[in-house]
Amino acid sequence: MSRALRVLVADDEPNMREYLRELLPRLGHQAVVAENGRQLVELCRLGQPDLVITDIKMDGMDGLQAAAAINREREVPVILVSAHHDAELRTRAMESHIMAYLVKPVKQADLEVALELAMMRFEHFQALRREAADLRQALEDRKIIERAKGAVMRRLGLPEDEAFRRLQRLASERNHKLAEVARFVLAAEEVFASVD
Repeated sequence: MSRALRVLVADDEPNMREYLRELLPRLGHQAVVAENGRQLVELCRLGQPDLVITDIKMDGMDGLQAAAAINREREVPVILVSAHHDAELRTRAMESHIMAYLVKPVKQADLEVALELAMMRFEHFQALRREAADLRQALEDRKIIERAKGAVMRRLGLPEDEAFRRLQRLASERNHKLAEVARFVLAAEEVFASVD
């Protein structure tokens, strides 16, 4: 891995916490440990981790509940560690922000691969989310531009291509994006409609 990570670890087994507390720095990462899910959520609020490693079964708040709570506030990749092979737990793990799954006992080589895989998957997930948001915004902008073009056509009696060129020219002259100009036109149309 090319950069050091701040990793928050939660496990109710003291020997597992100590093992990860010692292993992560050997792999070049900083380790902060929690004894349970609630403490993990609090430490994440305070510490802004790059990644979370959590046991699934812990008293009070389990690792999956903690991962969901953490990711509601700030998205963070999560690696689950468990000695259990419960089908219900695996199903729950697939529904949340889990980027990797390790079975105890955790070996150094497995953890190294899981760290790299989790960070790579998370970055890919984030890129897809940004791309989807950009596409939604582009579609919304296109709808607004079409409505504004229609308003210009009606108000000035222009054909579609000329109305579009005028919107483009206005955007260029005002140094605004076309969607911003379209919003201005639609706002003006609302004002004209209210005084008609």
